[in-house]
Amino acid sequence: MQARLFHHHQYHHHPLILRTLSIATISNTMNSSLTLPSVSLTLSGSSRRSFNCSSFSSFGNGIRSFNPRNLNRSRVFMSVSVGSQTVVNDGLFSDYKPALAFLFPGQGAQAVGMGKEAQNLPAALELYKIANDILGFDLLDVCVNGPKEKLNSTIISQPAIYVTSLAAVELLRAREGGQQIIDSVDVACGLSLGEYTALAFSEAFSFEDGLKLVKLRGEAMQEAADAAKSAMVSIIGLDSEKVQQLCDAANQEVDDKDKVQIANYLCPGNYAVSGGLKGVEAVEAKAKSFKARMTVRLAVAGAFHTSFMEPAVSRLEAALAATEIRTPKMPVISNVDAQPHADPETIKKILARQVTSPVLWETTVKTLMDKGLEKSYELGPGKVIAGIVKRINKGADIENVAA
Repeated sequence: MQARLFHHHQYHHHPLILRTLSIATISNTMNSSLTLPSVSLTLSGSSRRSFNCSSFSSFGNGIRSFNPRNLNRSRVFMSVSVGSQTVVNDGLFSDYKPALAFLFPGQGAQAVGMGKEAQNLPAALELYKIANDILGFDLLDVCVNGPKEKLNSTIISQPAIYVTSLAAVELLRAREGGQQIIDSVDVACGLSLGEYTALAFSEAFSFEDGLKLVKLRGEAMQEAADAAKSAMVSIIGLDSEKVQQLCDAANQEVDDKDKVQIANYLCPGNYAVSGGLKGVEAVEAKAKSFKARMTVRLAVAGAFHTSFMEPAVSRLEAALAATEIRTPKMPVISNVDAQPHADPETIKKILARQVTSPVLWETTVKTLMDKGLEKSYELGPGKVIAGIVKRINKGADIENVAA
């Protein structure tokens, strides 16, 4: 029996996690005429079970060390490989019990000056240096110094928030007790773009691969936005049913190409509507008559999370197909269906659909609360996430860690 250890690299300075024991050959113990598909025992951080780790204390292939304490929060699940196809049970995390969550912000959280603290920590600064090579420009300089118009552009703000949010993880790690907090996280999620950050944190893909995906996502969404006149607007002070009625009323006055829909279900009293420019203008004109407190036009390129972003999907699908995605080490809640997914192929499909699907953030946060979430951290620029969480549950315990 041969066992192989795979190290799921997240980014620099992250503790080593034992990921997969692949039992590739079953000789000596089985009749040689019997052919079996290869079987993988994969360890993921969703429940607590102890293992005897003595046999895993030393492996070759340049792996420096393995800390068995990570296994105390793991469980074993089975995946079966037939040929080159590995089928993972996508419902692996369906019974997750969250206690400590990491929440990552999306586009709109950016602000000139973000990243200032990261300059003083080598581990965080290293992320920006890697990003510079991938992006081809000095990302940290734009984050810290602006100009605002440049930072707010979709193709820059998305990579900027992704990198700065993961830099915030490094700042937390450097704090006294920070590593213990990071090791205790048992669920992660992010608002729109932040879902990519959450997946990088959970080691579903590397920091570098995640940044390449985010870069392409920003470019593809910008191109889709440029192809048609569209916009997004926040409706403040109405419940989701009233906002839907407002959208229906606006849609009666515009052509199909200008139709609007709810794109972000953020929290009670704050829902974002996306659609054609004329449809958004109709929503703004009618909002007062529906008793909305106010409307706020969002500084984004276009109608995100609607069919207006359909041109971006094929580019994302191609990039995701070429990216190595693994089962996350913890549940990462999808914006599309407010559920965690374990199967890499399903995660790829979900991420491609995400740009045209409404963001179910309110459902995500309420589900975490209902399942017993005790504490959460917002990692990255701004305090948008904390504000939303507090609107959903005033008593929620959430702490900001900026960079």
